[in-house]
Amino acid sequence: MHGADSAVDGEDVRQVVALAIDTLRGADPHAWEAKAGTLEWTCWETLEHLADDLFTYAARFGLEKPPVSALLPFRTSSDRSGGPENVIFVDPASGPEGLLTIFEACGGLLASVLRTAPSTTVAYHVFGASDPEGFAAMGVVETLVHVHDIAQGLNLEWSPPRELCERVLKRLFSHVVIDFDAWETLLWATGRMALPDRPRLTEWRWYGSQGV
Repeated sequence: MHGADSAVDGEDVRQVVALAIDTLRGADPHAWEAKAGTLEWTCWETLEHLADDLFTYAARFGLEKPPVSALLPFRTSSDRSGGPENVIFVDPASGPEGLLTIFEACGGLLASVLRTAPSTTVAYHVFGASDPEGFAAMGVVETLVHVHDIAQGLNLEWSPPRELCERVLKRLFSHVVIDFDAWETLLWATGRMALPDRPRLTEWRWYGSQGV
């Protein structure tokens, strides 16, 4: 396990979701069908996908003994060919405020279950079975980078806390040297930008099982 000074927990998930909502509420309500950064998904679809990530992460820790070799057997679907395959979808009639409400609710679910899950609990993820701290870090990374994608599409500024970026890098990307700004390093590590002497990555992953 990591020391308290570098640990990531459910309150970090709650904090980054709140910061994201503060940013996204400033968007033009008619702009959500724009593409999210370099993704093929719209900004709306990308936030639905993010809410879905947070919800399905939370569901794992609703079990006394989560599976460590497979995903939970949710039925997933997509609204269109090429769109994200989710469990969670938002009623379009609710508009951007409804979308943000579902995002906040899913983040709150993850934060809450991580607070009560025994630290020894391990659950499956394709990038390595992980403990509650690892899933907190995953939820934070998913939020940080997908809000970056969405903010690009909505022409918003998104500049998250560097200290939080550094902690999730240390938890999930221990193979990455942090010798630049921690936020830019995280964007590089997730294939979203180049850094001096570091070309943009075309393939990337994190390592959730580190420290378990």
